[in-house]
Amino acid sequence: IINIHPALLPAFPGVHSQRQAADYGVKFSGCTVHFVDQGVDTGPIIVQAVVPVEEADTEATLGARILEEEHRIFPQAIQWYAEGRLRVEGRKVFLGAGRTCGRVALHQPALEAGPGAFGKEE
Repeated sequence: IINIHPALLPAFPGVHSQRQAADYGVKFSGCTVHFVDQGVDTGPIIVQAVVPVEEADTEATLGARILEEEHRIFPQAIQWYAEGRLRVEGRKVFLGAGRTCGRVALHQPALEAGPGAFGKEE
């Protein structure tokens, strides 16, 4: 089972992740796609995306920006899984052949550029 969580795990597992981020005053939040294990949001991490926390953010505004990133990384993780490119070793997930460089600063591992991505023509 693969899950998506609206925080940069292992920080802020469970519910109310955006509220927890605001309470701690973090400067960045984000989302994590991970395998499910017996714990709460403790499974091996497949991919993460970073979202800056803005001074005027509410739970709703931060959550909306995180949701945009979730819509980017979740399909990518599912594609990697369907292609058999994910290898789990202990707590770590490794991406097999075919990895390309992309938005490394915001997505680890980098998302793959498909048609229409990053301003490319289809």
